[in-house]
Amino acid sequence: MRKFIFTAVMAATLMPVAASAQSNAEVRRDRQDLRGEQRDLRDARRTGDRRDIRDQREDVRDARQELREDVRDRNRAYGRDDWRGWRDRNPGFYNRGGWNAPFRYNAFRTGVRISSGYYGSRYVIADPWRLHLRRPAYGQQWIRHYNDVILVDTRRGVVIDVIRGFYR
Repeated sequence: MRKFIFTAVMAATLMPVAASAQSNAEVRRDRQDLRGEQRDLRDARRTGDRRDIRDQREDVRDARQELREDVRDRNRAYGRDDWRGWRDRNPGFYNRGGWNAPFRYNAFRTGVRISSGYYGSRYVIADPWRLHLRRPAYGQQWIRHYNDVILVDTRRGVVIDVIRGFYR
C-alpha cells in the first residue's frame, strides 16, 4: 500500500512538469507552422491567383489563433494567469476607484521604450505579490498606468509585459 501511495504522489508531482514541457514544444511547433504559412502566403502573392492568396491568408489566420491558444495554455500551466482567478474571487481588492495620472492614457505594447516619468516612484507597485503578479527580475518594476499594469525594465525604459484592464 505504501508503494502505491508513493507512486501516486510522484506521478502527481511530475505530471505538471511533463505537461509544461509538452506545451513548450507545442508553442515552438506552432511558431514554426506560422512562419511556414507566412512564407507560403508570400509565395502565393508573388505567383498565385486571388483564390490562392485568400486560402493562404486563412491558413495564416488559423496558425496565429492556434499559437495564441497554445501560449495561453502554457501560461496557465506555469501559473502566469494566477492573478485572474484570484481577482475574480476577490473583486473588492481590485476595485480601488478611479485613478488618473497627470498625463494622458497610452496603450503601451511590449518592446516600446517609455520615458522615466511613466515609471516614477509614485506609480510603482511596491507589493506585486499581494496582487498575485509574478516577481519582477532585477532592474524591473511593475507600475500602474490607469487601469493597466506594466512591467518595465527600469534601466532601459523598455516595456516587458502589459496587463490591460488589471484594475476594474
